[in-house]
Amino acid sequence: MRIVLVGPPGAGKGTQAQFIASHLSIPKISTGDIFRANVSGGTELGRKAKEFMDRGDLVPDEVTIAMVRDRLAEDDARDGFLLDGFPRNVPQAETLKKILDEFGVRLDIVLELVVDEDEVVRRLSGRRTCTKCGKIWHVDFDDKKDDICDDCGGQLFQRDDDKEEVVRHRLEVYQEQTAPIVRFYGDEGILARIDAAGPVDEVTARALSALRPSEK
Repeated sequence: MRIVLVGPPGAGKGTQAQFIASHLSIPKISTGDIFRANVSGGTELGRKAKEFMDRGDLVPDEVTIAMVRDRLAEDDARDGFLLDGFPRNVPQAETLKKILDEFGVRLDIVLELVVDEDEVVRRLSGRRTCTKCGKIWHVDFDDKKDDICDDCGGQLFQRDDDKEEVVRHRLEVYQEQTAPIVRFYGDEGILARIDAAGPVDEVTARALSALRPSEK
């Protein structure tokens, strides 16, 4: 199967992508993974991307798209893949369609993880990271009453990008830039909306259930 996974920050995309890809025995492909592989491998595209990354600039679409094209052409992706983090906007979605047309294949389904904005804020703003071991705790889910890591005794802190005002801004950016691809894929007739609230295993079960009519 060829799947795209979309959803706002805090929807659990990374976790669900791993479970779904493992269940279907297809590679999970994220732009982050692609960037790291190209940079560490010293590819021409990796060198180009590193120039922008070292300056703190966003990697241009044409470089990102070229990396995605190369990755989708690899042997392990020929019979299917799960894309996480790409496409991020309608132009990228249109380009992905053209790439797959060149390969003679198409997307089977786009899974949208749907979660209430206040729940996203609760999930992300409640996270605390250990300064020593890096483990992430949650003030609600882990019933944390102090700012000390139970594993190593390190001090816990709230990352800047987990602060409520930053989380809400990230959600605004998502709605402006990425949410339109939901309408794009809805018009394509391959969109399935998944309730991303509740325990991880329940969300995974909903996602797998939505995939079954599309499984080949």
